Amino acid sequence: MAESVPRFDLITMGRIGVDLYPLQTGVPLAEVETFGKFLGGSASNVAVAAARLGRAAAVITRTGDDPFGGYLHRALQEFGVDDRWVTPVAAHPTPVTFCEIFPPDDFPLYFYRRPKAPDLEIHPEELDLDAVRAARIFWMTGTGLSEEPSRTATLAALAHRAKAGTTVFDLDWRPMFWSDPDQARPHYAEALRHATVAVGNLEECEVATGVREPRACAEALLAAGVELAVVKQGPKGVLAVHRDGRAAEVEPVPVEVVNGLGAGDAFGGALCHGLLSGWELERIMRYANAAGALVASRLACSSAMPTGAEVDDLLARATP
Repeated sequence: MAESVPRFDLITMGRIGVDLYPLQTGVPLAEVETFGKFLGGSASNVAVAAARLGRAAAVITRTGDDPFGGYLHRALQEFGVDDRWVTPVAAHPTPVTFCEIFPPDDFPLYFYRRPKAPDLEIHPEELDLDAVRAARIFWMTGTGLSEEPSRTATLAALAHRAKAGTTVFDLDWRPMFWSDPDQARPHYAEALRHATVAVGNLEECEVATGVREPRACAEALLAAGVELAVVKQGPKGVLAVHRDGRAAEVEPVPVEVVNGLGAGDAFGGALCHGLLSGWELERIMRYANAAGALVASRLACSSAMPTGAEVDDLLARATP
């Protein structure tokens, strides 16, 4: 009998690594004395965020064949994320990321991903394309397009999926990962043809579309092929526009920011949860904003991802 295809609520594909975050805030990296170690990487954090909300989630990525890779497998399992497609690459070490924490809005990142990150060594022939197609949501990132073979693998997954279910393109712009950042837009355009949802901040939307005004960004993303454009505007909140004319613009939930770095990933996991739940657009955006706010009020990223009860509680307290 043929083996059945696993069907997840969410499969993400992209970065994984170890985040080493200062346990002192307002201190330059050179003066930090102690660090906390956490699972990191946007695609992995989104899967964790969705799992925290009760969704069956898996991630497709690569680690180094080293102790940090073993740590990441253990962390994924503890968070309830399926790690069957997380495999080692002997040639490259597991990436490490440091940050500095200067609340409320300055969080410099330092990526150690050289000579190459293992998560960019995903080969097309290694993909379980049937599982990718069967997932209710497939989530991929801009970083996955930055180098080969990850670029070809990501586009192969998108093409095989052929817009089955919901396919989210996290625009995820990190210029330091591109040998020539000016070459990004054609690859973004190709991915947008296969996606049904695009999510990004104004800078990321500008990379993808060439425009920066929020409504123009949304319209350009819709014209590029998606059905739903979600434009994050920082302190101005989030704008979501659907091809059918529905739109929602939602202000952020006010919190005291500790570390804003994981907020976007929490937003992404909550966005997936809302889409899977079939909620109205405005409810999804309010819920995702609240999830992001909760993580921004905490130090870590992955371990700070909220439960549904925590999001509901914040929304109840934030509602006049």
